This record gives sequence, structure tokens and C-alpha cells, in this order.
Amino acid sequence: MNSKRKPKASESPSSSERVLVDTSVFVEYSRTKKLELLGNNYLSTISLIEFLRYYKSEERKQRLKALLEEIFQIVSIDNDTILVYCKLYNTLKEKGKPIEDADLLIASITIAKDLILYTLNLKHFERLSKFGLKLLT
Repeated sequence: MNSKRKPKASESPSSSERVLVDTSVFVEYSRTKKLELLGNNYLSTISLIEFLRYYKSEERKQRLKALLEEIFQIVSIDNDTILVYCKLYNTLKEKGKPIEDADLLIASITIAKDLILYTLNLKHFERLSKFGLKLLT
């Protein structure tokens, strides 16, 4: 799958891979009501926030959060993630090529947890492959 087209409902990561689903893929699957195809994969707290922040109803937000916690293994920021983030941030800042904090946090979680990032936003993440980020596109 490339970064210029939307995933098809039949396209989902292999169950043997440890995959973190990026917000871009997560939103696309939610639009087609096929989130269950992504089940048993990982979702970062960053993507969870990016998705839930658009819902104004607290009740709906709570229901969706509970559903997503059933479908996905939610991965939070921990000490390893913080250290990876700081290293990437400083390296990219020195080179004058920063990345948006949300994307850098998602990449840092992926690297720290030794996961593969499933994304539609190659442009945001490709240059982090030299730091150990594995991509599934």
C-alpha cells in the first residue's frame, strides 16, 4: 500500500506482526466502519487523543474510548519512549528538520516498543527509518 491511496477494508496487518496503527490509518478504517479489521494491534495514547478530541459529547467519548480499549492494545508513553523522543527531537532540531510533536511521539513509542508503524503518512515518518522506525504502508 502506498501513501497516496486509502487502505481497502481487506488490507490489514498480519496477525503475526506487532503493529502500531497510526492515526491516519485508524481514522480511515473508522470512516468505513471496519475498525475490527485492525483488532489486536496497538494504538498509542496519542492517536487515541487525536481521535477522541473531536467528540463533544462526553458520553459518546467515553463509549468510544471503552470500545477502542477493547479492540486495541493501548500503548502509553513510558520512560523508554521519553528517552527515544528526546534523542530524536535533539537530532532533528540540530539538523533543522523538526517533526510535529504528535508524530514524533508516535514514532518514539513505535521504536521504544519495537513495533511496526502502519501509516498513510509516509512523508511524516520515512526519514525516521534511519533511527530504527519500521514502517508498514
